[in-house]
Amino acid sequence: MDITSRTVFLNIVRFFFLIFFQVLILNHLNLGGYINPYFYVFFILLLPFETPRWLLLLSSFFLGLGIDLFTNTLGLNASASVLTAFARPFVISIISSGTESLIGNTPSLKNQGLKWFLYYTISLVLIHHFALFYLEIFRFEEFFQTFVRLLLSSTFTILLILISEYLMYPKTK
Repeated sequence: MDITSRTVFLNIVRFFFLIFFQVLILNHLNLGGYINPYFYVFFILLLPFETPRWLLLLSSFFLGLGIDLFTNTLGLNASASVLTAFARPFVISIISSGTESLIGNTPSLKNQGLKWFLYYTISLVLIHHFALFYLEIFRFEEFFQTFVRLLLSSTFTILLILISEYLMYPKTK
């Protein structure tokens, strides 16, 4: 395992920043009642490729639990985050199958390119949001209304992630 202390520190800072950013800012945005950005999932997406599965699941659980504690959602975010973390290695292997090899230590727009990163982000954000929204209502009565919320919120979350990636790694040319 080739994870440096700088990477560990960066991920700890990112962990707490994303929880507070989600709770203090994004949870208070009212975008028509249908768009709820859940940007904290970005933490799971940016964990290094070599992160052991147990650490991936445990850190995702505590990430979701941190959101749940502040929003009083009784484990909804924790369960959606753990499911996303569980699916992450499978999504990476499916997207990276074939001739593409993983570049760098962490998944990023800069390392993997737009196509790979977009597939990766869309897949994991949809998994997360699907679990979160359907566990929240826990019935099929409002299936289509929830599906619209899921699509709009996922789109907004994906846009926030892509904007963040472009801000973190601006083109030098």
